[in-house]
Amino acid sequence: MSDTKRLIVITGVSKGLGQAMVEEFVRMGHRVAGCARSASAIHELTSSFPQHRFDVVDVANFDQVQAWANDIVVTCGTPDLVINNAAIINSDACLWEIAPDEFASLTAINVNGTFFVCKAFLPAMMQAGTGVIANFSSGWGRSTSPKVAPYCASKWAVEGMTRALSQELPRGLAAVALNPGIINTEMLQACFGAGAASYPSASEWVRTAAPFLLQLDADDNGRSVNCP
Repeated sequence: MSDTKRLIVITGVSKGLGQAMVEEFVRMGHRVAGCARSASAIHELTSSFPQHRFDVVDVANFDQVQAWANDIVVTCGTPDLVINNAAIINSDACLWEIAPDEFASLTAINVNGTFFVCKAFLPAMMQAGTGVIANFSSGWGRSTSPKVAPYCASKWAVEGMTRALSQELPRGLAAVALNPGIINTEMLQACFGAGAASYPSASEWVRTAAPFLLQLDADDNGRSVNCP
């Protein structure tokens, strides 16, 4: 991708990495369209960045995702970079202790949501003949640990889905599975407790992550990459 101004779509912008990416991409001069389930967070982002676009969308609901994507393409244009960041993690428990509803809610957001966003935006991107989809994976999408089996399952699914998608895309587009690394967010705190404080904050992480994401292009199609 060139250094020109781009339209960047980000899911899960209410906090953590999503919010940090919004702030950094705006600072760098790019246009941002983001979504989250929290109406209060979307209101705050809209107030802080009125020249950009933020909407209340549940990525686990395909009708909402499709309507949002259609409106973004019509009003803002075809995205150059789509970042599937929205995700949740399960409670700290062994797999047999996880409630079926909790497992279903997690996969609905982490897996189905990623698929829905890809499905909704790809037709316009394919018509434009260019664009990158970065599906956020995890170190737990390439390895495992106890008490995060549902999360591991979802991120391994994202890895497999992204690699298969990359084999289906026409030339000029790319699908990349990206491991952001270990960052001190609420999600990490839920797993690591006080130990999360020894890792970089989202605001520290994004200083190198945002330029890295902007460097992704069609040559990266099918890669599983790590943020520096």
